[in-house]
Amino acid sequence: MNEKNLKRLEYFKILEQLVSFAASPLGRERILALRPIFDSPVICRWQDEVSEGRKLLRLDPTAEMGGWKDIRSQLQRVGRGAVLEPKELIATADTLTAGRIIKGFFSERQEEYPLLDIYAFSITPLPDLEKQIKKAIMPDGEISDQASPLLTQIRRKLAKAQLDIRDYLENIIRSPNYQKYLQDPIVTIREGRYVVPVKIEYRAQVPGIIHDQSASGATLFVEPMAVVEKNNELRRLIVEERQEIERILAALTASVEEFLGEIETSLDTLGQLDFIMAKARYSQSLDAWAPILANRPILDIRQGRHPLLRGDVVPVDIRLGEDFDTLIITGPNTGGKTVTLKTAGLLTLMTQSGLHIPVGENTRVGVFRQFFTDIGDEQSIEQSLSTFSSHMSNIVEIIDRAGRNCLVLLDELGAGTDPVEGAALAQSILEKLHGAGALTIATTHYSELKNFAYARTRMENASVEFDRASLRPTYRLLIGKPGRSNAFEIAQRLGLPSELIEGAKNFLSVEQVQFAELVRNLEKSQQEAETDRANAARLAEEAKAIKDKHEQLVAELAQKREAILSKAGEEARMLVKTAKNEAETAIRELREKISAESARTREKAIQETRGRLSNLQRKARRAVPEKFYGGQVPAKLRAGQEVFLPRFNQRGHVIEPPGEGEKEVQIQVGIIKMNVPIKDLRTVEEPKAGGGQSKVAAMLLDKTRDISAELDLRGQYAAEAMLTVEKYLDDAYLASLPRVSLIHGKGTGSLRAAVHRLLKGHQRVKSFRLGEQGEGGYGVTIVELAN
Repeated sequence: MNEKNLKRLEYFKILEQLVSFAASPLGRERILALRPIFDSPVICRWQDEVSEGRKLLRLDPTAEMGGWKDIRSQLQRVGRGAVLEPKELIATADTLTAGRIIKGFFSERQEEYPLLDIYAFSITPLPDLEKQIKKAIMPDGEISDQASPLLTQIRRKLAKAQLDIRDYLENIIRSPNYQKYLQDPIVTIREGRYVVPVKIEYRAQVPGIIHDQSASGATLFVEPMAVVEKNNELRRLIVEERQEIERILAALTASVEEFLGEIETSLDTLGQLDFIMAKARYSQSLDAWAPILANRPILDIRQGRHPLLRGDVVPVDIRLGEDFDTLIITGPNTGGKTVTLKTAGLLTLMTQSGLHIPVGENTRVGVFRQFFTDIGDEQSIEQSLSTFSSHMSNIVEIIDRAGRNCLVLLDELGAGTDPVEGAALAQSILEKLHGAGALTIATTHYSELKNFAYARTRMENASVEFDRASLRPTYRLLIGKPGRSNAFEIAQRLGLPSELIEGAKNFLSVEQVQFAELVRNLEKSQQEAETDRANAARLAEEAKAIKDKHEQLVAELAQKREAILSKAGEEARMLVKTAKNEAETAIRELREKISAESARTREKAIQETRGRLSNLQRKARRAVPEKFYGGQVPAKLRAGQEVFLPRFNQRGHVIEPPGEGEKEVQIQVGIIKMNVPIKDLRTVEEPKAGGGQSKVAAMLLDKTRDISAELDLRGQYAAEAMLTVEKYLDDAYLASLPRVSLIHGKGTGSLRAAVHRLLKGHQRVKSFRLGEQGEGGYGVTIVELAN
């Protein structure tokens, strides 16, 4: 692609912005080398990779993707046989560590980031080499004592030799015999050997080797003869240490060379991941998204923003290639025509470079094989080209090369020369490009081009909107409506006298005035329609918000209702439990009084107990809110009639009809008898076959009356017998039996023991005992029921 076209559309400014988001030289180099491509599958993959990068920034913002170094020069030196320095080896180890961490991160998240994991898969972890380097070299680049056993031994000897020399020299400088000979009581180093500062006039009194002299000449740095051999040993150990370090570095470099190919591949992959993440961060900064890649060259840009503009940018909608192939944009200067032109071209270039673009949803962009632009004033003094000549030179090249699958962007087509000739040339150029199958967007001031677009198929007019009230452009692109120059309005706003403007209007032809008035009315109608559309959209949003709020309130009320009912039910259960306990206590006290007192006292106790039970019933009714049920309350009740009890979701039969004025009736539900308010009953449709219901009721009443006073448990296991006894005691209690006999047999006594354990503390049992002579003896338990 011609670099001039990229420059005219400011593509390289996009790369300059993008490069600031890269974290490594490798990523920055890839960005600066980035150019648009024409392979649709590759473009799709690039776009998807950036989308995965955006997803990573959203889901794992703290993911560690850095920490590695650009070690390409070090790896090249290794390939040439050089030995790496300690800091170079540490940089290599850091890169291996970062690569291992990044590979592990994506290996654990293959489903979330499948495309990035493909790159991470090519990173080769080398943990042994990484540990080997970090064990031998400390982070600051110093060789560790643990780099090798020999180095450990040498350094131990070095430390001891240094300590011996310093101790000896310390004794000298502290000695009263030598202190008057020394310039300062210190031990220092000259030429790698330990020395003491001796006054020049006493050099004969301190025999040794002179290694240096002070600038003033008053001090000599003397190595006493007694430590010469010790210093020699120290120098020998230092040489051994240096040789061992060189051996260690050579060995580590050889290990790096062994995996040179793997390390180079891993480094290249890390650079590619940095390149992708830089594009993702740039996408995030622009609030950009991946467009839909169309299967043919078209533009359907929705709410597109120029990526180089900052602040409150007015988005534009641009269409090309579906309903029309040539778009002619007219309108006043500074109205945004050129920006619209550059926005269309730049967003297309970014798409084909695998970059996200700042657009709205459902934006579609096709792939173009060539881009041709003629934007801006490129007059050249050196080539003696005027503005018009410069434009024509570009257009000649465009006409020669443009065709299908090409995007042509022409700014101020035909400008810089006589308006009549310029307009004629512009029409001829557009017709040529249109016939060649190129997709073209052109901006112009010429009115002739408006009529030209109307008269051609697959050509369309457009304009940049102008607010006549404020006499300022709104920068919105209106496709399907030609623009006006608004020269008179702008001149009037800038202060040109009104009589001059009116005089200028007189020079217009009737057709020009009528056309201008038509365009003005169209513009006004479109602005009013868009205002109405915006109001309708706003009302729809408000209605939706009200609907959502209403649904939320309904849900909250339903939740509160459930909570209230649940709480009420719990309170009712507690109340029933309390009432049941109090009722049983009252019954027990009543029985005790009946058995112990006179008839008058018994009657009084019965009345008191009835009063307590009535109070409990009233409490229960007050505590539990009355619930309304559907259905019809029976008007007249008769014995044996079937009724429905909604509260219990059961059917029952009337035992005895209520008397006059009574509000309750006794109902038989299964084996249970209960008093139920008449208003809580509902009628049940009588079956067609008559007579059956009364027989069922009679059968249920007979079953209650026919309960035996004995229960034979012989032959049953303890667990089975317990269930049988439980049910039997309930039936006997409802049948008002005072005493029952449980036959368990004598046997081993295990069944008798299980029965007695059940009877102890049972709420239906007043007392129990073993049978006497004539009652069955130890094989029978006599139970007194607490009726």
